[in-house]
Amino acid sequence: LNTITPCAACKLLRRRCAQECPFAPYFSPHEPQKFAAVHKVFGASNVSKMLSEVPEAQRSDVANSLVYEANARIRDPVYGCTGTISALQQQAQSLQAEVNAMREQIMRYQVHENAVAAV
Repeated sequence: LNTITPCAACKLLRRRCAQECPFAPYFSPHEPQKFAAVHKVFGASNVSKMLSEVPEAQRSDVANSLVYEANARIRDPVYGCTGTISALQQQAQSLQAEVNAMREQIMRYQVHENAVAAV
């Protein structure tokens, strides 16, 4: 048994952290806020089920995704990370329009320079 330092999940849930704890590899005792957010949004049993349903090699990525989604849901309970994605897409479109406008401006400048040089 891991009697020295329980993982963040076991600490929050106030239980002993067993050696086979499904949360220990993914929720460090040094970052308790990560599991707290995930627990608040998804619940411990759902997180445990989600982690157990994916291959072990992918569980770390799943845990990180759950932390990201939970934090996004806490910031924006309605849209979560979908709101963040939408805002980033709008920002990318705006920046692309700005790049296109600058390209047009450069082309106009080059046409003008070529016309002046030809005279």
